[in-house]
Amino acid sequence: MWGFEIISEHRKCNRRFSGILSRTGTSVLVSLLFAALLSPTFVARFVHAQTQPAEVVAPVSDIFRLERIAVVGGAELVTIHARLSGLDVNQSSGDDRWVPLVTVLRDTLGDLSPENDRLRYVWPLTYTHPTLKQRLSGAVPFFYARVGNKKGYSGKTPPAVLDLASPDRDVWNRIFVAALQSMLLDTYGLPVKASSRSYQQNISDYRKSHIIRALSVLALYQAVEGPPAFSESELSEIQARLRLTDKTFGGLLGDLNLQRFNEKQMTQALDERGHNWELLRQRAEAESLYFEPLQMPDGSTTHALLWIAKPDLETKRDQPYNQRFLNIADPWSDKRLANWRGHVELRHFDSESRAVSADTPGARSVEMIPLALYGLDNPKIPMVLVDFRDTLNPKKREMSRRVLQDVTSNVLSLSSFGQPAYFLGRSVFDFVTGRRGIDINQPSRLRTYSQLKLLLSLNASLEPELRKQIDARLEKVSLNPLENDLVAESRLASEQYDALLAYAKRADGLPAKLDRDRRAELVPLEHGKAERVIFRLGNILSFGKYTHREKSGPETASVNERLDVARRLSYHTRFLLQVAKSTPQIEVLWSLDEVKRSLQFIVEHGAQANSSAIAAASSIFRRTADEETRRLCLDSLSRIDNRKAKDELLRLSQDKQLDVAGKDLIDAYLTANPTRRKPDAPLSVAREKAGDQTGQQ
Repeated sequence: MWGFEIISEHRKCNRRFSGILSRTGTSVLVSLLFAALLSPTFVARFVHAQTQPAEVVAPVSDIFRLERIAVVGGAELVTIHARLSGLDVNQSSGDDRWVPLVTVLRDTLGDLSPENDRLRYVWPLTYTHPTLKQRLSGAVPFFYARVGNKKGYSGKTPPAVLDLASPDRDVWNRIFVAALQSMLLDTYGLPVKASSRSYQQNISDYRKSHIIRALSVLALYQAVEGPPAFSESELSEIQARLRLTDKTFGGLLGDLNLQRFNEKQMTQALDERGHNWELLRQRAEAESLYFEPLQMPDGSTTHALLWIAKPDLETKRDQPYNQRFLNIADPWSDKRLANWRGHVELRHFDSESRAVSADTPGARSVEMIPLALYGLDNPKIPMVLVDFRDTLNPKKREMSRRVLQDVTSNVLSLSSFGQPAYFLGRSVFDFVTGRRGIDINQPSRLRTYSQLKLLLSLNASLEPELRKQIDARLEKVSLNPLENDLVAESRLASEQYDALLAYAKRADGLPAKLDRDRRAELVPLEHGKAERVIFRLGNILSFGKYTHREKSGPETASVNERLDVARRLSYHTRFLLQVAKSTPQIEVLWSLDEVKRSLQFIVEHGAQANSSAIAAASSIFRRTADEETRRLCLDSLSRIDNRKAKDELLRLSQDKQLDVAGKDLIDAYLTANPTRRKPDAPLSVAREKAGDQTGQQ
């Protein structure tokens, strides 16, 4: 459903919230208002099937369906399909086929336990290898236009945007490419410098746009009702890792911080969306225009349309116009609207200007002309994406940022880090334009453009003629020669999915790659930090061609067994750290049975535990009063073959804030296990020495 809201110039709320236009920091008020205004109007259901050796397709819902396909060697491909009913190609041909959008590889080691599962690759299936023509055009400096679609699929394996199990590889490759660009390519003169930097920028933007699309699909999937394909922690990991690809050192963020980062990003996006919603609504109200929010299938509003009533063009011809935050030309003095030949919709309103159906008694019909379409998921101000009177208006605004970036970086070699004067001037300019709502050199429209493409594909309730005009203008605004239009992306996604399935069925395809990844995963278990640094350096210098892996052989079963223990140990350690950091008293929020189960696993495999397990066991001992849980914490510390674990036991005995029961338990434990303190030293001496070490640290 498309929501429609009429804005009257005499609304009382205009006076109540009139001060918001000059204040951009009222995020709490706007978020509350935004949450109150929005309510989900459409819910689709995912129904998934259990993993089986053969292909299994879940029953379809109105929009999405889920597909699981087993991969030889103990893995599965999880794919989200969508019915792209908004595309003309589906409607005109009557084809009701489903289009695969996102595929994730889950390495299960061939069992049903989620504790040893590991997410690997993410494929946004609309993301493909560009053609030679597209690549050459992407290397042309100051060329900001599409050059056509990719006609036929090349047959190559679809490129993954990220390896979730090795996100740091993306960081080091990015650093190496930047160093190569600066130290080698830039020295060959301005043409080579500008071309190579333009190509890298277009490649990066192309990848980013499809990552944003994948995030939008996952967000919709998360919002609908039904059995999930991923656990809450897995979905949070996928979303956080995809969002972190936009950060220079995002791949280095630890797993424990992923959920908090993801929640922070989602809260910030909702805050920006609500702020822009109210900002645009009030400006439309002040200018006697009509505001229509456009909803995603889950009810979230990411875009909005502005309309003008055709009768108002005569009655309000001399009305003053302020384009602040709207960034479109004055509609009241525009002769093109008086003789408008574009799309017009007939809407019906009651005596209080509320949208009603045509058969409502007393309803009056009004012809409405679309003016502009805006994206709400942007910092600072709503951004115009489609101007129905001036197609180049949004493109010129988007190009203003790209041109400034290319001139300063590729031609003048200016940097915010190296030139303080440039940094100061750029900061002042950004502040003034953002504060005044001037849509020049503002953050890129890349995210909201990608979301709009998905919205147009999924929602068929928009008038076909209006959707066609939006789609045509949207493709003209694109700055990236590597992009394809919606229909081409739909075709390429299906072809790429077929190629991915064929790759998964080949013995030398995905199963072989999975085996290589597992042997690379064994490296930290076999080698120390110094050796791993050398291996990483070799990987970077070889552009990723060399990756150290442990040798394969008839002991493959033992490899899986070792990975099973290592992954389970990592799973239980992360869980215990999460428990330890969540609350001062763990019994309040957590089930002690689950905590004790994880501690028992640490006890049984303490020889392979790391310092994180030590910190978790020590912290949980201080945060619980349950004697059995405390004993398991002490057993965990005693079983970990690490000097730090033994020192931690002694530090616990010296903790002055520990309750009497805890100190007695430690004393009894150390008395019963004299090998846990320094040989030939009484308990009092050991405790005193541990206290001295704690004081020195």
